[in-house]
Amino acid sequence: MTKYSILTLALFNLALISCNKGAQNNEESTIEKECLSEAMKSTLNMEKVTLRPIERSLTLNGYIDYNQDKTVPFNSLVDGVVTNTYFSLGDFVTKGQLLAEIKSADTNEIYSELKATEAELKVAKRELESVESMYKDGIASQKELIEAQEDVKTLNSKVAAAKSSLAIFNSRGESGVVKVVAPQSGYVVTKNVSTGMTVNAGDEPLFTIADLSDVWIMANVYAANMRHVQPNQEVKVSTLAYPDEYFAGKVTKVSQVFDTEERVLKARISMENKEMKLKPGMSADIIIQLETNEGKSLAIPNTAIIFDNNQNYVVVYKNDCEQEVRKITPVSKNNIYTYIADGIKENEMVVTTNELLIYEQLTNKL
Repeated sequence: MTKYSILTLALFNLALISCNKGAQNNEESTIEKECLSEAMKSTLNMEKVTLRPIERSLTLNGYIDYNQDKTVPFNSLVDGVVTNTYFSLGDFVTKGQLLAEIKSADTNEIYSELKATEAELKVAKRELESVESMYKDGIASQKELIEAQEDVKTLNSKVAAAKSSLAIFNSRGESGVVKVVAPQSGYVVTKNVSTGMTVNAGDEPLFTIADLSDVWIMANVYAANMRHVQPNQEVKVSTLAYPDEYFAGKVTKVSQVFDTEERVLKARISMENKEMKLKPGMSADIIIQLETNEGKSLAIPNTAIIFDNNQNYVVVYKNDCEQEVRKITPVSKNNIYTYIADGIKENEMVVTTNELLIYEQLTNKL
């Protein structure tokens, strides 16, 4: 082969290698600019890095309870037999919704009294008209007129009282069936009634309805922690069901009397429950942040921290098409925040959910 042929072949190979590298670089560039899908983005939560006082955490144990101000137990107002029920435990019901029917003789008596009183009222009204006519003609006295008017007034009151009683029982009376309706909207949290069951007025509640749009968190406060718990104090609540999620609330009341059995004070935290994640009966940890004298530092939520190869990392979100892995150096930590010395700037956004998935995707590209 001539030296010209060799030179030509070398130039061709060099050009081919350059093209392959260019194609590879274009492919890598395309991967790096790959954007988050809408499905992935919907699963992500981000939080801004802020400068906060370095705090320590006080964790109290407790449990989730119903908001007693929005919980209504229903007791039967009559003696009778349950003929029908139209609800189950856990159902959501609306105010005025028919829940059960009770066959009772109590309302029959009220209805009979109402009918008898209405008949007496008709007679009394006719008597009043007659006395009024005679009074105008000077035949009846004023005393007789006043007595006739009082009779009508008294009977009107009795009729109104009987109708009011039937309204309370939600019964027409003639059928002897009392219709039990929901006193408020909410969830049926207890049910002690079934078809065919005999009930008595004033017995234990037939059911209980609770509005779970907000709940109470009851925290146990031991004597050593009393000075740290105050009304209107903001707290965070975590549960076993959602270990990576904190619910914000505020202390609304601190008992002034120790519980005789548990030897603790009870602190009540009111909390919104729009997503219905907080179920009464669940245990909970109540976290209170206490200031120290250590100054301020940039704070990152613990849920954003990734521990890998004995190092701490976070995923910084810039936009849907640009995220970065940053190594951080913690200087302090509590139950909610990790305080850092470097690696990130104030107001940058860090990913707090599914951050490990993005971390693995980004580190695999390196």
